[in-house]
Amino acid sequence: MFYTRIPVPKGIDHSGDTLNKSTRYFPLIGWIVGGFAALVYWLSYFVFPDSISIILSMIASVIITGAFHEDGFADVCDGFGGGYSTKKKLTIMKDSRVGTYGLLGLLFLISLKYFLLFEQQLSLIPLLISVHALSRLAPVILIYRLDYVREDALSKIKPIGRKIKIAELLTAIIFAVLPLLLLGFWGFILIVPLLIIQWLTGWFFKRHLGGYTGDCLGAAQQISEIILYACILILWTYFL
Repeated sequence: MFYTRIPVPKGIDHSGDTLNKSTRYFPLIGWIVGGFAALVYWLSYFVFPDSISIILSMIASVIITGAFHEDGFADVCDGFGGGYSTKKKLTIMKDSRVGTYGLLGLLFLISLKYFLLFEQQLSLIPLLISVHALSRLAPVILIYRLDYVREDALSKIKPIGRKIKIAELLTAIIFAVLPLLLLGFWGFILIVPLLIIQWLTGWFFKRHLGGYTGDCLGAAQQISEIILYACILILWTYFL
């Protein structure tokens, strides 16, 4: 209900407690999002060239999530681009309007994502599913490691301010790692850059904000997705 635009039965209610419990299932949502993007890519490939099929798959992933993570990435770009203090960064990130830094950040992000997918030398179907799942482990680890820094009524993600337990983190890790089997044994190498990315983003947000916000989680997912695509391209081109 919160992380995708997929309709749910009307009888299912929303609460802060269930939102907290959903954290462990971030990578499982990646299965769904990546699977939908892969399905659109596969169907499009029968009609269109590879370049157009990739764009359509990217559009599909944005539609199913409501650009949830991209919005967070844009807000982080605006906050860190235009803010010089922690308070100013947080204020800018809370603004619903997209500024120059956010617009440019999204432009570069989407362009880089497209070209990284276009240049891949292996099937995009297992790639999309595995990367969407694994990249969503990064925000889970940030929630486990860092403190939530927003405590105002305007925060959309305030209930997730509670730190998760080790059992919840392990559940998320299992859901994130399982799809790597689609890439073969070498796919598990991707765990290493994922851990490096989340450590660096965690250090960066801790230093500049004192912790994380919902926007930071979205940015961490998008950054992880891009870096994982890049790592796969490098591995497949030069080592495999």
